[in-house]
Amino acid sequence: MNLRVMEKEDVPLLVDWWSNLEFWGEYFSPIQRTKTEMEKFLESNPLEYRQFIIEKEDGTKIGGIAHFNVLAPYGKTLEMGYALLPSERGKGYCTEAAQIMVDYLFLSKDIVCIQATTDVGNVASQKVLEKTGFQKEGTMRKRFFSNGEWKDTVMFSILREEWKEPKILTRTI
Repeated sequence: MNLRVMEKEDVPLLVDWWSNLEFWGEYFSPIQRTKTEMEKFLESNPLEYRQFIIEKEDGTKIGGIAHFNVLAPYGKTLEMGYALLPSERGKGYCTEAAQIMVDYLFLSKDIVCIQATTDVGNVASQKVLEKTGFQKEGTMRKRFFSNGEWKDTVMFSILREEWKEPKILTRTI
């Protein structure tokens, strides 16, 4: 599995994924954006949003993982989120991508915390976060509107001192 920074030529794929109900699953509503709107969103980048493509070893694009600034520009906390194609879920790709992202963020950014939220019913996503070293902080009531109703979310976080050292990424000289 490989993570790479999203390139301009990936924008049509991202538009397709974000507008696809199956890609988001039952826990999140699709995000309807045109290619032009997506390009403007990525260019304006108010929260220092950074999208990565998750690829299998053969180069097949199977999902995405992103990070963004929670308290821009004052905070030392980033949030991350991820999604995979339904056919690729349950195979460990998301856990590996999350571990790589945590290593990358703590090795390259002056941050103290990475957080992630997930729908209270999304047990698979909660397991990804727990396997990656995140701790459950609590439930936030009615935090986002999805599929016609207000949803509760669970907040997870990992602090730099809990991370301690890379699990996947290592420094090379």
